[in-house]
Order: sequence, then structure tokens, then C-alpha cells
Amino acid sequence: MAGMVAVSRGRPPRVSMQEHMAIDVSPGPIRPIHLISDYFPHFYPFTKHSLPTLDPHPAGGVEVGADPACYLPLAALGTLEFTLLFDADNSALHCTAHRAKGLKPPASGSVDTYVKANLLPGTSKASQLRTRTVRGTRGPVWEETLTYHGFTCQDAGRKTLRLCVCEDPRLRRRRRAPPLGELRVPLRKLVPNRARSFDVCLEKRKLTKRPKSLDTARGMSLYEEDEVEAAGEERGRILLSLCYSSQQGGLLVGVLRCAHLAPMDANGYSDPFVRLFLHPNVGKRSKYKTSVRKKTLNPEFNEEFFYAGPREELAQKTLLVSVWDYDLGTADDFIGGVQLSSQAGGERQQHWCECLGRSDCRLELWHPLDGAPLQLSD
Repeated sequence: MAGMVAVSRGRPPRVSMQEHMAIDVSPGPIRPIHLISDYFPHFYPFTKHSLPTLDPHPAGGVEVGADPACYLPLAALGTLEFTLLFDADNSALHCTAHRAKGLKPPASGSVDTYVKANLLPGTSKASQLRTRTVRGTRGPVWEETLTYHGFTCQDAGRKTLRLCVCEDPRLRRRRRAPPLGELRVPLRKLVPNRARSFDVCLEKRKLTKRPKSLDTARGMSLYEEDEVEAAGEERGRILLSLCYSSQQGGLLVGVLRCAHLAPMDANGYSDPFVRLFLHPNVGKRSKYKTSVRKKTLNPEFNEEFFYAGPREELAQKTLLVSVWDYDLGTADDFIGGVQLSSQAGGERQQHWCECLGRSDCRLELWHPLDGAPLQLSD
């Protein structure tokens, strides 16, 4: 008895942590906890719960080890209702964002959202449009139309429209987060001059690494959205109007707007303006330029210039139109140009000859810009 008392009064025996907590330390897969009763069945003696297991080869083709949210149906990210209209007569694509339903923001509570649109492939900021921000709801209604000018049948056959539903971090002082969901529509399925409505489930955004040849390009990020357009393939396009005025006895050249210009500044934009040069035009005013539009890749000018002379004389001349990026204190950067003459060929020749063949008839046409500056000899 005395010995037992001595042991009880002495230092207690050392017990390991595993023995004390009775934890099974054998390695195994970590499975998600859906119900706490799955691990404490004795609290619910009248019900039986079985822990669901993840299929290592799901039917949807989801990779093993992916984010658990990818096992949710696509509708869990919400849906977006919108309408597309390809106006072939005016070379424009209209996208009307109606509403979104069932959005799932990463944080609980309300969300401030807007819709961002991009044309792929192409420079992201040149084709980026967005709606206004709707605050404090998971079912926002925008009813706003985004318009892409200079959209041709060739663009419809090879481009894809990407729509992203994004959270606006500026209103709540949050960091910029990835989109809540996105979707892509191949535009070759559109019928010209016929509206088509969509109600599509949103998907997760996917990023791919930009090729090394484009890593050093100005205004481009390291990652891009799946499709990359070859450098120098498209410098943008310009909408010109030509009209031979019989009353004034000369040619009226209108510089209306540009679309999808190449970014020339480090911020991903340009400060574009347009130069006009009629060659040869000795002894007369032959050079004009528009005003500068700041920080835009889709400038609107709506400026008109006049070249005097009979149509027979103008038919032997060449009109050179070039778009430049204005730089303060340094040389301006050349963005692209187009040459109109009776020897140009294609739509450029057709636009020039039809204008001089008619009187007091205004003809408008979009022209793609060439990346190489044109050289004219005297």
C-alpha cells in the first residue's frame, strides 16, 4: 500500500501525444466534409450517413486534383442573357447585355458587377468594351448595348466574342479579382442583319502563357486569353468617306473614325491622329492632319478636308492616309496607312474610282491599315 502511494505521489508516467489523443496517423486521402454527422454517427442513432467519394475519373473530363468547385455543375457559376446582331450594312456588331442570374461571388453578400467584352484573336484593349456597373445584387440587369464598329464579314468568319462577368473592385476598395465567369461565342454562326438571343451558363476563365516572341511587346501582359494574333498581322482599320463636289469643284475627304488600332504606348493605348497627303499636288495645299485623340484605340474624328481640282486630274493622283501615335518630345510612332488610287487594286481602287465617277455622292468604306509606311516618288 505504501508502495502504491509512493507511485501515485510521484511523477505520473509519460504518455505520447498519439496515445493521449487516440489519433490514427496512417496516411490517406483527405476527403471533403459535407456533414458533421458523418464523423459522429453516435449523435444520430436513427439515421445512417455515408461519406460521398470523389470519382477519380469523372464523366465530365475534370482532372484529378483540380479545384473542388470544378465538380459543381456549370450553372453554379450563373447564367448570362444577351443578344447579338451583325449589322452588315453598317459594318457593326451589336452586343446587348440583358441580365445575369445566380452569380456566385467568392465572398458572401452582395456583389457589384459589369460585363466586359473582347474580340478574339486581337489586341485585348483595342477590342475591349464594358457596361456600367450594377451594385448590390447577384442578379444584375444591364440592358446596355456594346457596339464594335468596322466589323466585317471576314471578321465574323474568324473571330470569337468573349463575354466576362466581372466584379468591380473600385466601389468596395478591393483588389482586382478574376472574373466571376465567362463564355465564348464563335461569330461565324451569326446570320447578317438578324438578331440572335442567348442564355448561356458561365464557365471558369482559362489563361495560357504568351509566346516568348511577344513577351517584350509594349502594352501586353505575360498571360493572354488562349488565342494570340500574330504580331503585325492587323494594325487596325479606318473609315473614310469620299465625295466629289461639283459645286466646289474638288474632292471632299472625310476621316470618320478608326477601330482596333495597335497599341503603341506603354499603357496599352495610343494617342492617334491621321495625316492626309495627296501626291503629286505641286503648288496647292496637299497635306492635312486631324486633331489628336488621347488614350484610345478606337478614336472618332468626324473631320473633313477639301482638295480642289477637276476629277480628270484627281484620277491621276494618289491619296495617302496614315495613322500616327502622338508622342510629346519624341518622334511620332507610325501605326498604319492606306493608299487610294486608280492603281491601288481591290476595294481601295474601287472606292477611289467610284467616287470620281459620280458627283455629289458620298461613299463610305472601311479600309484595313498596312503596317509598312508607303513610299511615294516625285
